[in-house]
Amino acid sequence: MRLFTAALSTETNTYSPVPTTYSCFASFELYRPGEAPTQILEFAAPLWAARQRATSHDWDVVEGTCANALPAGITKREAYESLRDEILGQLNKALPVDAVALGMHGAMVAEGYEDCEGDLLDQVRKIVGKDVPVGLEIDPHCHLTRLMMSCADSIVIFKEYPHTDYLECAEVLLDILEGMVIKRIEPCFSVFDCRMQGIYHTTRNPMKDFVNKLREMERDEGVLSISVAHGFPWGDVSEGGTKVLVTTNGRPKLGDRLAEELGRELFAMRGNTHFAAENMHSVVRHASNSDRRPIVLADVSDNPGGGAPGDSTYLLVELIKQGVTGICLGAIWDPSAVRMAMQSGVGSRVKMKIGGSEPAVSGLPVEVDAIVTAVCRNSFQTFATTRIKLGDCVAIHFEGVDIVLSSIRSQTLGVDLFTNLGIDPKKSRLVVVKSSQHFFDAFGPIADEIHYVDTPGALTQDIVNINYVKLDKSIWPFVDDPWSER
Repeated sequence: MRLFTAALSTETNTYSPVPTTYSCFASFELYRPGEAPTQILEFAAPLWAARQRATSHDWDVVEGTCANALPAGITKREAYESLRDEILGQLNKALPVDAVALGMHGAMVAEGYEDCEGDLLDQVRKIVGKDVPVGLEIDPHCHLTRLMMSCADSIVIFKEYPHTDYLECAEVLLDILEGMVIKRIEPCFSVFDCRMQGIYHTTRNPMKDFVNKLREMERDEGVLSISVAHGFPWGDVSEGGTKVLVTTNGRPKLGDRLAEELGRELFAMRGNTHFAAENMHSVVRHASNSDRRPIVLADVSDNPGGGAPGDSTYLLVELIKQGVTGICLGAIWDPSAVRMAMQSGVGSRVKMKIGGSEPAVSGLPVEVDAIVTAVCRNSFQTFATTRIKLGDCVAIHFEGVDIVLSSIRSQTLGVDLFTNLGIDPKKSRLVVVKSSQHFFDAFGPIADEIHYVDTPGALTQDIVNINYVKLDKSIWPFVDDPWSER
């Protein structure tokens, strides 16, 4: 079996002030054919899984470009088009192929392209024709569109949030494509629009049990895959919102029934599927008076993993104001502060301003008189089996606060973000992470308490007051009964 595989991924926060340019891909993850590392890349899991099958199944795998940029604002047209056309050119050269497997995010928006995934799939379909199986693996924070479903034969979405099952889902995708090539299966999509916009944490009930139920239902020989498209609330697009996608082996009536049953069950959970963000002042006061440690505070609105700048100072200012000590905080994205600290060297005292590059969403810079405690070039953190670049990083200490400053934007994912710079979060009183939920896998096991903190920022948790222009707002939570509004 000859398979072409490539990846083009970013998550677009249409409210983020940070644009996504070509350099965002080039400086983070941009691998030409054959250059992708041996480690698994979340956004390109189909490629890694296909490499294994090239050995175990004697597949002929043709690798295309794999490009990934950190979540940010709308992608520049020239960046998207150049990377898209590069992949399409590679596909053309690879013909004939038996199947195509792509890795994307599902919520990529570029200038002139509200649905980048649908556009790329459409172009791929025009190249390979109607008879070549085309599959796509995407993130649950996706916009599942009609164009995507009309151009792909299989779409598999990660089930878990945090996203720890991307390899498992890539294997499912390749199984479906292989089954199509050997004429063993005929996938059929059934989709149910849940008529809501929400946030869904699968580390807790009711979502934990719901996801387990999906896996049990996939044991039915007629069911190939069941996915939940959570939607991405900070991407204003016309086809946003939560949907359930069931893929059956030629059994559309079964798929339609299951999709609606699951979709209505999910709708019944509305409002109870995530940890509510708590008042910043109250949480800090509670944490400062608590004997438990470490307490993890998640700065959810400044999550770079959702397109926020990652340099908000609101929570830091509140901690300083209330005189809390024994804190480690990471990472604040501030390349200029990193350079200044590195030039000064470990052990030096530096007066500088940190954070607050985008006052509208990040607050004002904080002036500190700090000691540089550590420097780490080309630092990283680990998420699941993937190493995430942080660039050059430094640790600074002032007034009982240890802060990691990074030169590459990234949400807090692994404990090694701190330990690589000599900071042990387990010994801290408070651990402040720039993340909405992906931190949970690494920090949940060491935390005595976890609080999701409601701070100002680019990822407000108050969905009702997000200024949507394109999204159809006749859905929950904008209306109580979206079914009567149709």
